[in-house]
Amino acid sequence: QAQLVEFGGGSVQAGGSLRLSCAASGSVYKCMGWFRQAPGKEREAVAVIDNYGNPAYVDSMKGRFAISKDNAKNTLYLQMNSLKPEDTAMYYCAAHFSLWCRISRGDFGYWGQGTQVTVSS
Repeated sequence: QAQLVEFGGGSVQAGGSLRLSCAASGSVYKCMGWFRQAPGKEREAVAVIDNYGNPAYVDSMKGRFAISKDNAKNTLYLQMNSLKPEDTAMYYCAAHFSLWCRISRGDFGYWGQGTQVTVSS
């Protein structure tokens, strides 16, 4: 049974950093990604990474966020720096087995439960 479990959310002041982790069990995915959903808003993509470690970011996330993956541990990471109050959201790890890896929410069939990130001003 494929399972994704996120860790590392919390509360931080603006300008601070957090590192999210997502432990994947049961399968080795071809593509993994981070998405987020703020209250009252649609779930949006943050970044994705393929099995070779090639990342792709939503333009607005470039520079402050960094996605990485440890294939040996089957764990996905998201390093978030210079956090802003507008980054406050539930952050979700997602994955799929297809060969392509693009920033497209509809491609992802496996989702974690999410971890809350709250940034105060």
